Amino acid sequence: MHLKRWITAIVAIPVLVVLICKGSAAIFACLIAVISVLASWEYFYIVSNGDKTGILKPIPLLGAAAGLGLIAAALYSAFEVMLLVLLFGLIIAALLSMPPYRRSWQILEIVSTQVQGIVYIFLSLSTLVLLRVGQDGLAWIFLVLLVVFLGDVGAFYVGTYLGKRKLAPAISPGKSVEGALGGLAANVVVALVFKFLLLPELAAGPVVIFALALGIAGQIGDLFESELKRKSGIKDSGGILPGHGGMLDRIDALLFAGPVAYGFKLFVF
Repeated sequence: MHLKRWITAIVAIPVLVVLICKGSAAIFACLIAVISVLASWEYFYIVSNGDKTGILKPIPLLGAAAGLGLIAAALYSAFEVMLLVLLFGLIIAALLSMPPYRRSWQILEIVSTQVQGIVYIFLSLSTLVLLRVGQDGLAWIFLVLLVVFLGDVGAFYVGTYLGKRKLAPAISPGKSVEGALGGLAANVVVALVFKFLLLPELAAGPVVIFALALGIAGQIGDLFESELKRKSGIKDSGGILPGHGGMLDRIDALLFAGPVAYGFKLFVF
């Protein structure tokens, strides 16, 4: 498992770095769109209890289309358009739910699942696009990615070798308090190193708070996805990333950390 994780990382990370560094904001938005669609497919696979065609139904497909509209609007920082996409997506989903309602009221569960999926995946990841098009956008994207992903690595290995006390046994028995603390320590170290090298204008104190907030949000995101999978009896969201599981397994922490990072940049830094 460890070997597969490292091989996947060695292959995928250089490609990701090149796409982010060499590509424009539009290319980055396209990358986020692809990741969002893959994660959304896996999300509906989970919430549909293993139905791999879950996203291909009309209401989930509408949700994916609305989600892509969110990302496109984020590319131009068009907040009003983002709000309207969310609201009109809900209105159209409500309309589509009415004909089949007479056969089964469970269609409402599909609507609520779709709305959750749009917010959970597409809206969350659109905050990364908003970060990318803002001032020092490239540096901020790498700061968030490094803090979140290396914090995840720290949590994984500290938890694997030193973990004793269970963090949330009912949700994810493999996670430990020691692993969570190790992850937060890695979050802070990575953020401070990045700050001194590439964003020296930022004060160290707020950066530490920022790193802890990202780390905590990321761990909540990880546990939330575990809740979804446990409810459906599914171990991994997919197998697209050997050693890591599916796309949603890989970005679950980022889904909650991205909005927190955008909030910090908007209101703190």
